[in-house]
Amino acid sequence: MTVTQDLSFVHLIANASVLVQLVMALLVGVSVMSWTYIFRKMFAIKNARTQTEEFERAFWSGGDLNALYQDATSNRRKSSGSTGALERIFEAGMSEFNKSRASHDPSQASVRLDGARRAMRAAYQREMDGLESHLAFLASVGSVSPYVGLFGTVWGIMNSFRGLANVQQATLAAVAPGIAEALIATAIGLFAAIPAVVAYNRYSHDIDRLAMRFESFVEEFSNILQRQTR
Repeated sequence: MTVTQDLSFVHLIANASVLVQLVMALLVGVSVMSWTYIFRKMFAIKNARTQTEEFERAFWSGGDLNALYQDATSNRRKSSGSTGALERIFEAGMSEFNKSRASHDPSQASVRLDGARRAMRAAYQREMDGLESHLAFLASVGSVSPYVGLFGTVWGIMNSFRGLANVQQATLAAVAPGIAEALIATAIGLFAAIPAVVAYNRYSHDIDRLAMRFESFVEEFSNILQRQTR
């Protein structure tokens, strides 16, 4: 068997110690889950941004708020239809505002407005929880995976040097396969960590921008409702 065949990735992984193989399997599984969440989060944020822009255009076009609320309610009730995060925030505020609209007591105006604002803030928190889901997992993968891979590397190198005690003459050819198979664990750890860190930073930035748009809408819509209560 040639040296190239001995140092192939498949051969090195197959001949690694059981603990190093477990570390590699763990890192590969974590990497697969990380990439799954990366793609799911990418499509979720893209859809949220598109739906937010569409609703903002409809809201600021000057149409009737009640008609817009009816459209949002009907879209949510359709089994094949889906509403955006900002549209659900608007629906929560408008629904709470309409519940107490039958009262014409001017003293209840502030109560109605506070109820609508609280409903929108609660809906805002729910939407943010959904957008931020799995971000903590990506952050953990990005911070922990290199150390897990390094643990497998250290363990593999320890086994390689321990094996030198059983040979008469220590040569580089004797220790090279063990060190090479140990370094694969670090490589897999970095392969799992780097995409997770990049995705976490990018998605955190995108979600923060969406959060600012949601908060601005809540304040602006609250001002509109306040003018209607006067």
